[in-house]
Amino acid sequence: MGVYSGLYNTFFRQNTTMLATVFLGAFGLQLAFDSGSTLIWNNINKGRQWQDIKAKYVQNAEEEE
Repeated sequence: MGVYSGLYNTFFRQNTTMLATVFLGAFGLQLAFDSGSTLIWNNINKGRQWQDIKAKYVQNAEEEE
């Protein structure tokens, strides 16, 4: 019970600290979710994205000129 009351007194007792905690938590979770989903997407589609095949086509275009 002491841990919960300590968390309440630290983060949720005043409206301003609760609002800041909620906004910072949402911002942090958004960054973590975006980074994680991008990492998973890049691993699943490795070799099929422009960043992976760009050198092949850029090199061919330079040779033609």
